[in-house]
Amino acid sequence: TIYSWYKNFVQIRCSVCHIKPPGRPHVSDTTVEQIRESFVRSPQKSTRCESQKSGIPNVTMWRVFRKRLHLKAYKLSIVQRLTDADKVVCKEFCMQMFHHIQDDSVIFSDESTFHVSGKVNTHNHRIWGSENPHVSLRKERVYGPFFFVETTITSIIYLDMLFQEFLIPQLDEDNQERRIHFQQDSAPPHYLGEVRKYLNTHFPGRWIGRVAPIAWPPRSQELTPLDFFLWGFVKARVFVPPLPANIIELRTRLTA
Repeated sequence: TIYSWYKNFVQIRCSVCHIKPPGRPHVSDTTVEQIRESFVRSPQKSTRCESQKSGIPNVTMWRVFRKRLHLKAYKLSIVQRLTDADKVVCKEFCMQMFHHIQDDSVIFSDESTFHVSGKVNTHNHRIWGSENPHVSLRKERVYGPFFFVETTITSIIYLDMLFQEFLIPQLDEDNQERRIHFQQDSAPPHYLGEVRKYLNTHFPGRWIGRVAPIAWPPRSQELTPLDFFLWGFVKARVFVPPLPANIIELRTRLTA
């Protein structure tokens, strides 16, 4: 204690008061302008890479963004761009489906990728919140889940697994097959002639998709509740700590 007093006395000139910490170093206006110009040119660049290039600490950059430049980091969402023509087609489809579901039910189908690590494919990873209180389904029933463990899903695999082994038997048990419309998007495995022939047989005039009796509008994932609601809802409950340790545990969580 005496040594600390002596050191303060020498450094502060005849005073034993504690030295006030200098705090964070001030960032000059020149440095702020350098950071601003760099990210105006390339707003999507990494702050870490820019820090290594310019020699400005990454923490300093973030502090300048928030307090001096008032910038925010916005997370990009990969979506399909709708054209004006797409919007017209989507509206016509919605009106058509509105009349269909007055007497029948609609089974919406979609695929999503789940990884044990919780990091999913960015094309399928859409975060719109865990639960939307405004969403309501006329019939709350989920058929599945159906697991495609193959690396590549071909039309034959899609046809055999989804329809012949899983979906149709469940519909037969519920006596639902003749009172529903089946929807699938425009993914390549859905377009094979055998798949369309099968759908024409089991859902004559009542299936929705590419070159279908009821055309599925392109770039219209917002029309299916699986894309705008279900996948985010499921992933919010599957990928909770601790993460699944293996494929078996992942499948168990998905089924639950």
